[in-house]
Amino acid sequence: MSTVRVELGDRAYDILIAAGALCEPARFAACANPRGNALIVSNTVVAPLYADALEAALRPHFARVLRCVLPDGEAHKDWDTLNQVFDTLLGAHCDRRTTLVALGGGVIGDMTGFAAACYMRGVPFVQVPTTLLAQVDSSVGGKTAINHPLGKNMIGAFYQPRLVVADVDALRTLPAREIAAGLAEVIKHGAIADADFFAWLEQHIDALRALDSGALAEAVRRCCEIKAAVVAQDETESGLRAMLNFGHTFGHAIEAGMGYGAWLHGEAVGAGMVVAADVSVRLGLLDAAQAQRLAELVRRAGLPLRLPELPAARYFELMQVDKKNEAGEIRYVLLDGVGHALLRSAPAEVVGAALRAHGATG
Repeated sequence: MSTVRVELGDRAYDILIAAGALCEPARFAACANPRGNALIVSNTVVAPLYADALEAALRPHFARVLRCVLPDGEAHKDWDTLNQVFDTLLGAHCDRRTTLVALGGGVIGDMTGFAAACYMRGVPFVQVPTTLLAQVDSSVGGKTAINHPLGKNMIGAFYQPRLVVADVDALRTLPAREIAAGLAEVIKHGAIADADFFAWLEQHIDALRALDSGALAEAVRRCCEIKAAVVAQDETESGLRAMLNFGHTFGHAIEAGMGYGAWLHGEAVGAGMVVAADVSVRLGLLDAAQAQRLAELVRRAGLPLRLPELPAARYFELMQVDKKNEAGEIRYVLLDGVGHALLRSAPAEVVGAALRAHGATG
């Protein structure tokens, strides 16, 4: 087992990375409350696979273990679905000794964390991510949210989990498309923060796609180390943490423009990183050969390189709704080398040219 510590003072917590971890009661000792309830929040795809095993692992640590099973998919990351969690909590007379346990991917993790932040003004929660994307990114760092029709993740809170338990065995039940989507976030971490890790990914991308346990555990561990270090320095995304959004300004525009769920988040981020690298080249920040390395790794991961054929003007409209923007100015995470990112604005004509070069119309 690997353990990565997220250092946040009295809100610090561990990320436990191991095969079979979600089945082992000892992994959940840090969140035990023998007088309290645990509510497993999952979805219709993941719950039949893992909820029984997780409930058995939690039962020694809590008075009751309850379940709330939500519909699957990004399209349900909204107020109506969130209220199903509150309905379950209130219907079971859950008090402040209740711990919410997110069992699923990024959508479940984000909604469960937001529900925990809101219920009785805050109850503990635990992340048990079952997708690669969630294990390497969304389960770590306390960003919780739901979507709004006008923007992704625009309604939420920074609220840290008490514990993250990443079971790499759970990745074996994922379809290839979900693995590819998770690899987008893996690639992102190397691109923005660790050139050596990026080179390691170039060597091991085929093993990762083949679900090699050793390669997966190493990728999850390194991504969590990178993200934990960033979160420890900038918990509320006032500066450095924005770098973790490389590819996301364009990616979120794809998701909103196509309708949530049409493109997986990682697919949108993959294409978004390629466009962001192109913008970096056009601004003279990044060598074209390095941008090509990124595009080739995205391709080998099984991710799209081309944008949906939406008008460039529509992309700009959607990118106006982005948490990194200031005073109406769109700010982009760009690269000035593989392994190093920066946040800055860019001329609209430069961004527009990059958008059209990669599939936007108009």
